[in-house]
This record gives sequence, C-alpha cells and structure tokens, in this order.
Amino acid sequence: MNYDLMNGADYAYIGDACYELYIRNYVLNKGITKLLDLHKESVKYVSRTAQCKIIKALMPELSEQEIDVFKRGRNYKYKKADVEYIQASGFEAVIGYLFLKKMNERLEYIISRAIEIIEKE
Repeated sequence: MNYDLMNGADYAYIGDACYELYIRNYVLNKGITKLLDLHKESVKYVSRTAQCKIIKALMPELSEQEIDVFKRGRNYKYKKADVEYIQASGFEAVIGYLFLKKMNERLEYIISRAIEIIEKE
C-alpha cells in the first residue's frame, strides 16, 4: 500500500488509535492504578481541546510534508465539526502518517512534545 496516497481521514483514523495507545502507556507508567483516574488523566492529553492546543504549538516545528498531511486531515465534512475538532483531526492525521510511514523517531518526538505542551499548563 502506498501510504502517501491515503486521504487525511484515513491518517486521522489510525493516528487517533496510535496517539491514544501512546498516552495510555504514558499514563500507566505514572503509576496510576484506578481506572477512573487513568481515564481522567488520559483525557487531558487526548481530548480535542488538548490536541488543538498541541497542534497550534507544534505548527512551527512541522515539516512541509507534515503540514500538508495536517491540512489533508482536517475533517470538515463532519456535520458537528468545530474549530477544535478540525484541528484535532489534523493533529491525528500527522500522528497516523508518521506511524504508517514508520518514522518512529519523529513520531516519538512529536508525541513527547505533545505531552510537554499539555503538562506546561
């Protein structure tokens, strides 16, 4: 499969799952053991509000290709899409693209920066 030819929604679909898994692993490694607390902590990083903040902060650090993927990933067709949802979809697309292209070092950098951005709040 040629991952360069996928549409942005496909990137966002896999990026959502990938990012969620990284964050769940991160939160578990904090030593949180109660399910509700794990969920609450994860939401701080994976909510559309958080992802919108992350992508706005990361935009100057993205490559031209990553910006293109971000733009392709913004899901305007969803009827209830607001600005945060649109931006979050673009962020997830970037994560998905990096994951599918096996750009693991860059993927881990972007996710570690995402965590830093949220934790600075």
